[in-house]
Amino acid sequence: MPIRLLSSEVSSQIAAGEVVERPASVVKELTENALDAGAKNISISIVDAGRILIEVADDGHGIPANELELAAARHATSKLIQSDDLFHISTLGFRGEALASIGSVSQMTITSRIESAKEGARLKIDGGVSGKVEKIGAPIGTVLRVENLFYNVPARLKFLKTDVTERRAIDSLITRYALAYPNVRFKVTDGNQSTLQTAGDGDRRSILAALYGVDVAKQMLEVMAIEEGLSLTGFISPTSLTRSNRKEITFFVNGRWVQEFSLTTALLQAYHTLLMVGRYPLTALFLEIAPEDVDVNVHPTKAEVRFRSQDKIFSFMQRSARKALLAYTPVASVSPQLWGARSASMERREVGIDWSAAHSSNELSANSDQLQNEEIGMQNAESESSNLQPATFASVPLLRLIGQIGSTYIIAEGPDGLYLIDQHAAHERVLFEKLMAQHDQKSIPSQSLLTPEVVTLPPQSAKMLTSQLPFLNHFGFEVEEFGANTFQVRAMPVLFAGGDPSSALRALVEDFEEDEAPLQAEVEAKLAARVCKRLAVKGGQTLTSEEQRALLNDLEACNSPRTCPHGRPTMIHLSVDNLERQFGRKGPR
Repeated sequence: MPIRLLSSEVSSQIAAGEVVERPASVVKELTENALDAGAKNISISIVDAGRILIEVADDGHGIPANELELAAARHATSKLIQSDDLFHISTLGFRGEALASIGSVSQMTITSRIESAKEGARLKIDGGVSGKVEKIGAPIGTVLRVENLFYNVPARLKFLKTDVTERRAIDSLITRYALAYPNVRFKVTDGNQSTLQTAGDGDRRSILAALYGVDVAKQMLEVMAIEEGLSLTGFISPTSLTRSNRKEITFFVNGRWVQEFSLTTALLQAYHTLLMVGRYPLTALFLEIAPEDVDVNVHPTKAEVRFRSQDKIFSFMQRSARKALLAYTPVASVSPQLWGARSASMERREVGIDWSAAHSSNELSANSDQLQNEEIGMQNAESESSNLQPATFASVPLLRLIGQIGSTYIIAEGPDGLYLIDQHAAHERVLFEKLMAQHDQKSIPSQSLLTPEVVTLPPQSAKMLTSQLPFLNHFGFEVEEFGANTFQVRAMPVLFAGGDPSSALRALVEDFEEDEAPLQAEVEAKLAARVCKRLAVKGGQTLTSEEQRALLNDLEACNSPRTCPHGRPTMIHLSVDNLERQFGRKGPR
């Protein structure tokens, strides 16, 4: 096949594939252009997750009418003049590809007016083909309207994800820029519904309150550090406020949102030994560095950067975050009470679950005596007969409680050795099987809360939760929308009495990956497992002897007691034979 020069139409669509991956990419490029134009008010409207319409209006300095057509051409920019400018970029955009790429895969209209002009100008571009510039009345600033995205590239259109996922990507992007530019007033409208509106008063904590709720905003720890030309500001969460994934870890470098692995690693190193495995902080950090010390010309999306002094940045980030953590949450010393007699308050510490609902104190005592008698009988039977069948993997034998270690593991003795039970995983399994049994019987009792709890979520999470409200109501929760991105919990299942309603709601939206789309038959069990995980007793939580026995009894009654609903083991078994070998009673191992 002979070598040919690609047509301008094909080359533009190829270039667009690098810059415009999805509707959120369009919103990102247009928002960055508005910020570069000095806008103080940015209004973003989307229809059908951006497939039908994306409109970004700003009050920046605008584009002159005689430069409007040039602005939509490839490699046309006002931000670079010569190659040396690439080494000290101070603007968000600089490649001159965004408008040309967007225009080649959509029907785009640019309306703009500069302050010195009496009237504005409009330019329409259809699939990369520009029309004529028209005079039109318009306010100072620019309105960019992108319609029918990917209409001429159907293959790309088919690869877009669901509307919920695409909306979440847009909302997640705008919330990040709202935090990075608190002096700019952002307004986001999805159809006829306003999903985000900031005051533009420069107060980042108030924006955190709008995104995550007042309670979360109050807990966030402020970071302020300056060192050798480096400046780090923003907020990190205390160790008590975490997420199950890294989606809420946000970094901006010189006002540009970046996804830099080294920065994330440095931050997590600051939390080293302070967080449980699989938990991540909520973070919004803004690094200011000399433009010549960072290379932003790495990828067309401009989301990757390279630092001239990588180790210096890593160390600065780690030390600054760690210093803020220790300043607000000093490391607690180990109490001697852990090794001696416990105080009355420790002995009766609340666990958030009403264990008496399953076992009264009389039942607990009777079960305990019965368990000990049956176990003694089994031990005698074992000494009389060597043909005793071992416990199957799907069940556990009757266990005798010994105690709790590290406020996390329950020690129990069985007829075939020692059992170490993870109280969190075990309680997950118990709650899950009870909830699903009630679901199968179509009788999930609920209990009204004395004071309804109001929960505020980020816009992207609120949309996800809205789609799960029928599930919640079906499982005994009574949840209703209570304003923009806010929900009111009025009732919870009796099984979760004493649990935290906000934790239950967040469990439904935090763990979902972007491309996760479980089959309808799997949705209920999967979401039920997430709620049970969040409301189960936690590691490090001291349980009374009665609560420990109740948990063992409930675990013995489960159909699959050996693992939690997510597949993690609930217990470790140490057989008598293995113990004797370890102590040299049966020869070498």
